[in-house]
Amino acid sequence: MRKALLVSCLLQAAVVSIAHAGGPFGNISVGTWKGGAFSDNAGNFSHCAASSTFGSGVTLVVGQNVRNGWLLGFASPNFHLNKGGTVPIDVVFDGQEQAKLFATANSDSMATAILPPNVARSFQKASLMVAVSGRTTLQFNLVSTAPLIAMLGDCVSKVKQKGLDAVAASDFTVPRQVAANDAGGGAPKPGRTGNANGTGFVIDATGHIITNHHVIDGCISDIKGNLTGGAPAVLRVVSKDPANDMALLQGPADIFKSFAKIRDRSIRSGDGVTAIGFPFHGLLSSDFTVTTGIVSSLSGIKNDSRYLQISAPVQPGNSGGPLIDSSGHVVGIVSEKINAIGVLRATGAIPENINFAIKPGAIRDFLDNSVVAYETAAPGAELKTSEIADAARAWTLLITCTATEPVASAKR
Repeated sequence: MRKALLVSCLLQAAVVSIAHAGGPFGNISVGTWKGGAFSDNAGNFSHCAASSTFGSGVTLVVGQNVRNGWLLGFASPNFHLNKGGTVPIDVVFDGQEQAKLFATANSDSMATAILPPNVARSFQKASLMVAVSGRTTLQFNLVSTAPLIAMLGDCVSKVKQKGLDAVAASDFTVPRQVAANDAGGGAPKPGRTGNANGTGFVIDATGHIITNHHVIDGCISDIKGNLTGGAPAVLRVVSKDPANDMALLQGPADIFKSFAKIRDRSIRSGDGVTAIGFPFHGLLSSDFTVTTGIVSSLSGIKNDSRYLQISAPVQPGNSGGPLIDSSGHVVGIVSEKINAIGVLRATGAIPENINFAIKPGAIRDFLDNSVVAYETAAPGAELKTSEIADAARAWTLLITCTATEPVASAKR
């Protein structure tokens, strides 16, 4: 009992010490992560945060402050830190991406670091994080970090809009009541308008662009698209296929110097794939992001043969983006991800890296019916992920509009 009390006090201190805060206001709960919104000593909103204690006894605290900066805290009653001192921490995500953090000791038992946007993205996508400080090495098996990051961002946005008192009884853990979520980002709540965004890619030399139907469904303003670093151009809708979740747009052909080619051979389970898109646009990077994985299955939910199941992580904003094979050819359109929170509540288990993309055959059928002269290509030499991303930069677009979401528009 004494140990439980100590852990409880540490959890409270871990959250509070980010900004000498009061709270929590409202509720964040996903997997083992618990938290909410917090205020500073003057009673002003300071941040949203959640914490989780691991088997090592170390508590991780993840937060976003009122200025939209990301924070990562490490706390343990076994730490012996010099309050106010700097603690260098090297972190490695999934054995590949690494970063050096300089945390500040808030107390003798906790240190907090500011996360650069690229490190926040790596944390969000990772399954494993290893942290090294001096002679201490800690390993964290990360689960539910993608929905957690989304909840924290939603928490900050709501509190800044409504104030702490108005969200005191809020539950920021509100899943859609569907088995799968679209991966389209920024969609406003039913009946409301707001900025919506997704991804698309150029498919021929005349400026045709393919994306998911749900990316543009509900747009009440001009649909615009732009390559990374380029000016937005107005796109016109050419054709739609809501049943198969595809839409064809067209922009000025002279602004696109290249276009994607569709793989003409079947892909196999276990083949490597790369997903490119614009997740959490405006919250994290303005550039596109690149994630990798494999084809996990040749069918989707309930054996839906139109879809591939993939392990490449995708987030809100990836919808409509290209899924690319190791030769740089398109093998799908990123479309959906499992609703992790809904599955957690239904089964008690947290699904990891279960995402879906529309298969090339369905894409070709849609383009044939739309009379688009796309090109196909056979698999060739294997490219590095950086080479695939460099080539895709010339034909992958951020798609944006002002949209309203009808009450019955939830997909699948």
